[in-house]
Amino acid sequence: MELRSGWVLNLTGTLTPYREAWELQKALVAARQQDLVPDVLILLVHPPVITVGRSGKREHLLLPPHLLEAKGFAYYEIERGGSATYHGPGQLVGYPILHLRAYNEDIVRYMRNLEETIIRTLADFQIRGERVRGYPGVWVDGAKIAAVGVAVKRKVTMHGFALNVDPELSHFQVINPCGLGKPVTSMAAVLGRPVPLEEVAQSYTRHFMETYRLALTPVSLQELRGRMEKADLVRLPG
Repeated sequence: MELRSGWVLNLTGTLTPYREAWELQKALVAARQQDLVPDVLILLVHPPVITVGRSGKREHLLLPPHLLEAKGFAYYEIERGGSATYHGPGQLVGYPILHLRAYNEDIVRYMRNLEETIIRTLADFQIRGERVRGYPGVWVDGAKIAAVGVAVKRKVTMHGFALNVDPELSHFQVINPCGLGKPVTSMAAVLGRPVPLEEVAQSYTRHFMETYRLALTPVSLQELRGRMEKADLVRLPG
């Protein structure tokens, strides 16, 4: 089967504020809906932030938003599925902007494949990740190592996953992650040693391409802005 073409935007070398990434996703989703850009995988790392999805409940926050912000956590209520999630340094976050027509508009298949990309990445580091029926994400020995939560806008995906490479696990104590009351772990905690995030990003990109049958060409944020603006497409933030 011939691979489809796409772009990968790897921003993991610096911290990307959540609002900037959110606006970037929305701009790319609008362009992808019109077939003005191909499928895009965004990989990045956020400063500490708490996001709450459509099914979020106030009791899933162990501190009110104003106290979270006072402790240095940004706070956003967003359109993805799921409830409260933490993002921060040491965590690989991925936002696929994919048109679902290539997957027969099967959102369940898309979500299972997203989990599969994470499971295959963990296997490269001798970690056995698994699914737990009824609980989206990827788990290791009963602890959650990766969260998944997406939104679909006119058949185009946004948001995605967060894989705990080596984050500050104490930061998860300000929320009940996704309202599950389950422990959280990381690749570094499982292996007992530091794990370079860039190595994980490279492994993940390879498995994403294999799983979704995509040939991704690296693109910088500057190049992406230039390509879109040259074609008089949606203007990217920043």
